[in-house]
Amino acid sequence: MPKVKKDKGKIRIIPLGGLHEVGKNITVIEYENDMIAVDCGVAFPDEDMLGVDLVIPDITYLEQNQDRLRGIFLTHGHEDHIGALPYALRTVNPPIYGTKLTLGILKNKLQEHSLPWAPDLRTVSAGTTVRAGALNVEFIRVNHSIADACCLAIHTPLGTLIHTGDFKLDITPIEGEMMNIARLGELGKKGVLMLMCESTNAERPGFTPSEKKVGASLEYIFTKNPDKRIVISTFSSNVHRVQQIIDVSARHGRKVAITGRSMLNIVGAAVELGYMKVPEGALVDIGDIKRYRPNQLTLVTTGSQGEPMSALYRMAYSDHQQVTLGRNDLVVLSSHAIPGNEKLVGRVINELARNGVEVLHDAALEVHASGHACSEELKLMMALTKPRYFMPIHGECRHMSANRELGLEMGIADRDIFLSEIGRVLEIDGKGARFAGTVPAGQVLVDGYGVGDVGNIVLRDRKHLSQDGLIVVVATVDEDSSLLLSGPDIVSRGFVYVRENEALMEEARKLVTRSLEKCLGGRQAHDHVYLKNTVRDELSKFLYARTGRKPMILPVIMNI
Repeated sequence: MPKVKKDKGKIRIIPLGGLHEVGKNITVIEYENDMIAVDCGVAFPDEDMLGVDLVIPDITYLEQNQDRLRGIFLTHGHEDHIGALPYALRTVNPPIYGTKLTLGILKNKLQEHSLPWAPDLRTVSAGTTVRAGALNVEFIRVNHSIADACCLAIHTPLGTLIHTGDFKLDITPIEGEMMNIARLGELGKKGVLMLMCESTNAERPGFTPSEKKVGASLEYIFTKNPDKRIVISTFSSNVHRVQQIIDVSARHGRKVAITGRSMLNIVGAAVELGYMKVPEGALVDIGDIKRYRPNQLTLVTTGSQGEPMSALYRMAYSDHQQVTLGRNDLVVLSSHAIPGNEKLVGRVINELARNGVEVLHDAALEVHASGHACSEELKLMMALTKPRYFMPIHGECRHMSANRELGLEMGIADRDIFLSEIGRVLEIDGKGARFAGTVPAGQVLVDGYGVGDVGNIVLRDRKHLSQDGLIVVVATVDEDSSLLLSGPDIVSRGFVYVRENEALMEEARKLVTRSLEKCLGGRQAHDHVYLKNTVRDELSKFLYARTGRKPMILPVIMNI
């Protein structure tokens, strides 16, 4: 068990996202006056975040300390690890280090955003070590569901920290080499101070299947369905999966058309950077698919998570410009539903089935292999690195708790395992490790072009509107003469259908009339706020008594 080196310095480890949630991964690591961040990703909005497009981490702490921020280090190119950078780079501009494909995907994303400065992107490869003040960050090759993924060994004066990023052990990867377990074992022999290890599949026993198993399943599907057009939906970032789809299509004499903006962007970057090899003439434009018979085509599309604006969703609801699905199509969902997205995926499958489209997914056939380590691979990571301290990261509470149990199985003492929370500071020095306070952290909601302008109050109002609807009361008064000049008119949206509830609306109008006349005849006739509040309260009580509902009531009272 490695001991903490005697040194006056102190390491601070601060997750700003990715704990007790799926996505939004970002971790800050400090040693004295030097700070780095690992990843900066987005999360999908929850169902109760009505209208919200993305959730990004609160990077107030980075903004407050940007003079000490030596760089942002990216483990790989998935959205939950790089997706928030276009927003973060509006207020901070440190060097950003990542492998060739990771930065290739990031460059495409950044082109869609207007930034106040040119981002400082620095390409590294597995085996590279980057100096960041007193910290030395080493990139170590791992396998994942995207090419060019790395874990990080962060060498500090007190000892080495390992941040696994997302990983799995694939003995037979599609391209490149398997995870560099030799280097991890070497670091373990020298002594690893802390292991920060992903937890996504910690509840799953055994090992994660190799990506090559998916290739065998795809071959079976193509052989058994020679007369159908095959539509395959997968994660756009899984270039190895797309490569296998293109290869098996070419073997079966099919052309491949790609649809979905993120799929086109990432495949374009992967081909340009040499991570994908496309046979001559294999790809056709989605606009040209009508030139081919169904059995001559494979369509590769986004939408494996049921996202409402994705290409597959639009196909399912007959809203796609080029593709209409029917009984001659086979849809293959080559993915698992991200926790929280199960309903969205189920909705798309049901709509496809309603249109007579056959759907295959992982429950029926092995058409997906996770990119995340199952329990035996997580234990292997612990066995290789032999950490003094252990922190489960990347996952919901149940995933992190399962990872903690694996740590206990591997002989790590309970007192040396730290289940943290976003914003919570873990300090390590010559005396040991302990939690020590918090920093600003949380979530920032992105809605359209607005970043952070939708908060709890706005979400509460949206929820209220979605549940009980809206009543607008419009009236014109003369406060000086204490007269009601016109109205009140009552407009209902999402509460009741006015034409079928005229008696209720007329009764409500009379109630508001009496309420306004009473207020105008009293001492507070000139108090505009009092008039509005009285109307709101009286009408709310009346409607609740009659309907059992509490719509949002907006009095618009104009004084002439």
